[in-house]
Amino acid sequence: MNKTFKIYGVVFIVSMVIVALFEVNKKEVVDWRKNFDVNKKSPFGLFIFNKESKDLFKGNIKKIDVSPYNYYSENKNKNTGKKNILVIESKLDAESWYKILDQAKSGSNVMIIGSDIPKKISDSIGFYNSHNSFEDKNSLQFTDYKFLNDSINLDKFPSGVGFTYIKPKVEVLGKTVEKDNDDQANFIKVSFGKGNIFVHSEPLFLTNYYLLKPQNLKYTQNVFSYLDDSETLWFTEANTQESRWALRFWLSHPPLKYAWWVLLGGLVLFIVFNAKRKQRIVPIIEPLKNTSADFVKSIGNLYLQEGDFHDMMAKKAQYFLNKIRIDLLIDTKSLDADFAKKLHLKTGKSLEIIEEAIVLIKKGQDPYASVVKEDLSRMNRLLDDIFK
Repeated sequence: MNKTFKIYGVVFIVSMVIVALFEVNKKEVVDWRKNFDVNKKSPFGLFIFNKESKDLFKGNIKKIDVSPYNYYSENKNKNTGKKNILVIESKLDAESWYKILDQAKSGSNVMIIGSDIPKKISDSIGFYNSHNSFEDKNSLQFTDYKFLNDSINLDKFPSGVGFTYIKPKVEVLGKTVEKDNDDQANFIKVSFGKGNIFVHSEPLFLTNYYLLKPQNLKYTQNVFSYLDDSETLWFTEANTQESRWALRFWLSHPPLKYAWWVLLGGLVLFIVFNAKRKQRIVPIIEPLKNTSADFVKSIGNLYLQEGDFHDMMAKKAQYFLNKIRIDLLIDTKSLDADFAKKLHLKTGKSLEIIEEAIVLIKKGQDPYASVVKEDLSRMNRLLDDIFK
């Protein structure tokens, strides 16, 4: 194990220990941001409202994830008839607001819950200039006598938003009550063309934190009771847009986020330690040359020059019989008719070829036999043919 590898190992182990310590000692942090996101389970997200919206609107609700301008521009012939339109704390462009007002003129009821409405639009509806108080607690109440007991108490970061000026013929449906301030309207109704527009300036009552309290559910139901039983179109575009950054998923989960930073740290350390390293020249090593063919050729030339055909026949016969003993398991002590028959059965060659080969083998084994070149050539062909 070289020194560099040891350094990498130590750095990696130390990094993992540090990450583990951070993970063990970290405190759970509650996200109190007012995000009004239908996918967030944080206190001021709309996750619960999103899940309960079907029951609240009796299944007659449709979520739209594009802007009102795009939706009504692309569905000009499909949106005739009276509908309810719901917008919750959405930052819509002016053209989208005008599309919503056109629907109200045609007879639809519009419910706007939020404070971020362009001044030109709020002026056309019938109110302007919102007011912010700095009380830590307040109460949302209805002005309708039948709902007086269904108030909701806001004890966490109330915005205190209300309407400081309301035009004539605008009906006040609810108000914000504070201990040290005068009551101010927060829920109004405006007749607009053939339809109605409802505006509520405090969307906190729809968030997870307040809907988890059973006593607050009645207030939410009463707010939406002002809408009729028509289909409700809920424009959620501004609340459902998520980052399209490729690392959004990784960085949104703490364990994956830590793994990502450890990986980046490891890459930086690798670059630092290897920045000045140069690759050594790799020497070219020639592979060993196969000299077997040259050796065989040399031996062959030697025998050819000596002309000792008898010795070559003896060695060929010895090699052949050894191969028969090992591969075919035939005893070669006696080269008789029994040997010829066994060799015939196991090789499938004719007895004539085998008997002729045996004669030549015996001739090669006889030190006093007279051998010529043709005998060696004939025996070599016969023995090779038997083992094909």
